[in-house]
Amino acid sequence: MLNFDLQNHRPLREIVYEELKRQILVGEIAPGTRMMEVDLADEMGVSRTPVREAIRKLEKEGLVTIEPRRGAYASDISIKDMLDVLEVRQTLEGMAASLAARKVTEEEKRDFIKASKAYNDAVASGNTDEIIKCDELFHQLIVNYSDNKTLETLLSQVQELALRFRYIYYDDFSRYERMPREHEEIEEAILSGDTAKAKVVAENHVANLKEFVAVHGKSLFKVRNDETH
Repeated sequence: MLNFDLQNHRPLREIVYEELKRQILVGEIAPGTRMMEVDLADEMGVSRTPVREAIRKLEKEGLVTIEPRRGAYASDISIKDMLDVLEVRQTLEGMAASLAARKVTEEEKRDFIKASKAYNDAVASGNTDEIIKCDELFHQLIVNYSDNKTLETLLSQVQELALRFRYIYYDDFSRYERMPREHEEIEEAILSGDTAKAKVVAENHVANLKEFVAVHGKSLFKVRNDETH
């Protein structure tokens, strides 16, 4: 049930929408799951109206599929979906890293170092939720340091879509072996102000992930499906 005491200054429909969206993005509502208005309303302690409104809004964002006479389902994820998102992310993150290397301040550099260390600590702990949280922060800081509002808006949408995929490809711990070093390369380039290198290593980071998904995508989806059925 939702905690309304902490959020009672916000419209109920927004709270329900954001909670359902979060559950879909992190995989608590698995792809293909039927979203029954009555059940969801009971679970969240609300009426059906805000749930219905939230489902309609999530359909517009591509996170929910509504089929006539069958109802609403959390949208499926395909390997192509993952690769399409990563293809866009590769270009945008390369641009963001290049701009960040040119614009980052000394104070921001210190925050970036802390975020990078937090990510490495999370990987060492093996806590998937913490790893994903720190991974998101690392990349979000790069976008922030680019100081480009248009780029920030575009990448925000791409990163949100990528969140669903993180919970799939992070199921395979072999990916962790390369990712900390790739983060370090991005960090070093940005901190040194090397715009060209920052662009290249940031793009390579996503390119390596694309390759990983292309090669291991089928097995990743099989594992995920086995866990959710």
